[in-house]
Amino acid sequence: MLRRWLDSPWPYFVGAGILLLLAIASQFEVQLPSRSQGSVEDIATLRDRDDTNVVFVLIDTLRSDRLGSYGYERPTSPTLDQLAKYGIRFQHVFAQSTWTKSSMASLWTSTLPANHGVLRFNQALPDEATLPAEVFREAGFRTAGIWRNGWVAPNFGFGQGFEVYLRPKAGRDRAQIQRASPSSHPLLGTDEDLVNSATAFLDNFGRERFFLYLHFMDAHQYLYDESSAQFGTSYSDAYDQAILWTDRLVGALIEKLEALDLMDKTVIVISSDHGEAFREHGSEGHAKNLYREVAQVPFIISLPFLLEPGIAVEESVANVDVWPTLLDLVGLPPLPGADGVSVLPLAMAAGGLGGGEGTEAFENRTIFGQLDRFWGNPKMPSYPIISVTEGDWRLVLHVNNPKGLELFDRVSDPGDTKNLLDDGAGAQEQAGRLQAKVDAYLANAKSPWGVAPGEVELDEMKLEQLRALGYVIQK
Repeated sequence: MLRRWLDSPWPYFVGAGILLLLAIASQFEVQLPSRSQGSVEDIATLRDRDDTNVVFVLIDTLRSDRLGSYGYERPTSPTLDQLAKYGIRFQHVFAQSTWTKSSMASLWTSTLPANHGVLRFNQALPDEATLPAEVFREAGFRTAGIWRNGWVAPNFGFGQGFEVYLRPKAGRDRAQIQRASPSSHPLLGTDEDLVNSATAFLDNFGRERFFLYLHFMDAHQYLYDESSAQFGTSYSDAYDQAILWTDRLVGALIEKLEALDLMDKTVIVISSDHGEAFREHGSEGHAKNLYREVAQVPFIISLPFLLEPGIAVEESVANVDVWPTLLDLVGLPPLPGADGVSVLPLAMAAGGLGGGEGTEAFENRTIFGQLDRFWGNPKMPSYPIISVTEGDWRLVLHVNNPKGLELFDRVSDPGDTKNLLDDGAGAQEQAGRLQAKVDAYLANAKSPWGVAPGEVELDEMKLEQLRALGYVIQK
């Protein structure tokens, strides 16, 4: 029934209501729907409730420093900022890759890239992997995933555990939609289609306990409407305008949850797979390197109640921690073989509960990132780039090139702009210590499921669909 409904034309008839909500929201300062006041102590009680839903919003290509709640001066994200203001915001979050499929494999399985092995364009998560939707479904939740990025398509293993897992049909574009993507093959449709399908799901299944995953793509495509065109005409401006447009769509989703009286029983999560570069290190886009502008992403948790003040966590965390944290929050079993950990203790301590007990393990924690530079070219051998973030330091290492070694001071140089390895023995010693951790990370790599990643044969049509995202993929 769920699949038949979402595949029917009805979600797109609902779209008029979404547009009306957007029109209304654009006229006023964003105010979140009212919820009861809560406390840090109430966070621990969520795992005992039997009515909590989870809406997981993945905004593809969203770098955290372009959001107001993370310090950006432009008003790109009023809705997301309100979620952060009255919820939990993790300030320093590092993705495990800067290419969607590899990063999402880490996020969904809570495993590091060297362990899950999904590093090349034709690799897929095996059936033996356990994903969060499987945990939710086993616990009796209705599970639906609605996505617009082909790298998370079911043929790559990401549909496991979902009752329905689909790409929404492309509706008719509104006349004022602006497409500023550098890709010469625009992705069909907009995130309005995704929100329309989500609205249809909520209308029909919102009275049951549910887990809903929504993968937004318009920021990736630099797509926005006329009312969001507030900042300029450069690619960087268009990207900011696309974030504002996406923020308004998230606002429409929240208005729908409020209309169905679901806000006081729903956890809303904002996350991303990677950021986006605007020539900070000489290139644009992502999936090319592991510098901060493409590696640092948001992680915001909005609770079924308001925290005032909200909680800001300053310790560094990783995308592999996202699902251990959320499953811990709602009292569900952890993912087997996870490299990530629940960072809920950090949030509780930052909120003033427990005096920091249980947070010692997070001090100077080592966080890895990985990218195969030639992930899209089967004719080229593997070329791993590894990053290590630990305390005040970040190391970026090209495994196949011993001279490709960079060390950055996160305190004085948060943008990874000055390589310290010419500054003396102290920097060399730090680099050597972190490089040894990279060696151990690679040497100890092991699939937690006991099997290698699968390989998927992609026909030319599927390759063209993926190229529509702006990637260069050879065959």
